[in-house]
Amino acid sequence: MTAPVERISLVVIGVGNPDRADDGIGPLVAARLGMLPGARIMSCNSDGFTLIEEWSGADIVVLIDAATTVSAPGRIHRIDLSSDELPCELGIASTHAFGIAEAVALARALDRLPRRLVIYAVEGVCFDYGADMTPEVAAAVDEVAGLVAAEAAGCLPNSMRTDAWRTDP
Repeated sequence: MTAPVERISLVVIGVGNPDRADDGIGPLVAARLGMLPGARIMSCNSDGFTLIEEWSGADIVVLIDAATTVSAPGRIHRIDLSSDELPCELGIASTHAFGIAEAVALARALDRLPRRLVIYAVEGVCFDYGADMTPEVAAAVDEVAGLVAAEAAGCLPNSMRTDAWRTDP
């Protein structure tokens, strides 16, 4: 018999590999956040199966990850994955065959999604191993950290409250 899962109010997961340029934005934002009251903050450089395990027992999960460039490097998108699918146009950069989109689909099928699952995806252009993060993506780190902190505090700016994929510049 397995032990009951401990309920956690909020889990923030910075997804990505810090050694792959723009893919490192998730772990960098997680490190920048430090500690948030009532939250568990972590980085994850594993596959989507690990994400499902890490968010088990959480009411609200916020993921931060890099995405391929659709319009402009450094552009921030907020998507509520509790009810919406990840837009195909916004390719989340994963070095694993089983990434965030697959983890969300499997968790939804297994009824293992948290009550609320939000991703902050930042458009990147360089995912080369050993390369530096591009200036546009690095410039988004503090803004994303502020948005996640506001989300955790329940005071997200009106401009980001929509659960739809942001298309404005």
